[in-house]
Amino acid sequence: METTILIIEDEVKVASFIKKGLEVNKFNTDIAYDGEIGLRKAFSKKYDIIILDINLPKINGFDLCKQIRERNTLVPILMLTALGTTSDKVNGFNLGADDYLVKPFEFDELLVRIGALLKRSQTEILSDNLLKLNDLEMDLNRKTVKRAGKKIELTAKEFTLLEYMLRNKGRVLSRADIAEKIWDITFDTGTNIIDLYIFYLRKKIDKNFSPKLIHTQVGMGYILKEGDE
Repeated sequence: METTILIIEDEVKVASFIKKGLEVNKFNTDIAYDGEIGLRKAFSKKYDIIILDINLPKINGFDLCKQIRERNTLVPILMLTALGTTSDKVNGFNLGADDYLVKPFEFDELLVRIGALLKRSQTEILSDNLLKLNDLEMDLNRKTVKRAGKKIELTAKEFTLLEYMLRNKGRVLSRADIAEKIWDITFDTGTNIIDLYIFYLRKKIDKNFSPKLIHTQVGMGYILKEGDE
C-alpha cells in the first residue's frame, strides 16, 4: 500500500526539498503553502502523515494542528519548525502533535521520524486492540475509552498518556519516563506539565468511579493499578 504524505510548509525551497526526497523514497506527496490550503487539503483525502510547519500564513501551525486533531485523531502529525524550545514542543504536543523536528535537519532524520510514526500507527491497528484494567477499557482501533461502560472523552495527549500507563500497568512510571515517552522532552523540574495531565486523567477516569486506578508513589512517580495507594 502506498504511503501519502501532506507537507504544509510556506518556504517553497524547503517544501520542494522535502517533496523530492520523499518521492525518491517512494512516498506520494502533496504540498500546501499556507494554513488555509493546508486545512482544506488535510480533509480532502486520507493522508498517512501530515508534516506541518508552525510559522504559516493565514492559519499558524499550532492552530492548524488543533483544528486537524479535532476532526481526525488518528493521522500522525509531525511538526517541523525553527522553534525548538521546550515550551514550544510542549505546546505542540498538547495540541495533538505526535513528533517534533527542529530546522535545520538532516533528511535521514526526517525519514527515521516518518518511519517511526508509520510503524506506531500501524502497530496500534494491528496489535491487541483492547487494553483493560478493572472496568477501564481502551479501544485502540476506535480511539475510545470507557469506564464502567461510560464513554470518557479524552484529548489526544491524554489518550496517549493513558495508553502508556495501561501498557505499563503495575509499574511505577517516573516523571522522566513519562516526559521522554509522551512528550519527547527531557524532564524539567521547573514544569508541572506531567502532574497537570495526571490531574486531568484522574478527574476523568477516577473522580466518579471506584476503585481508584491512578496512584502516586511519593518521590518516585505514578502507577496505574487496582487497590489503595
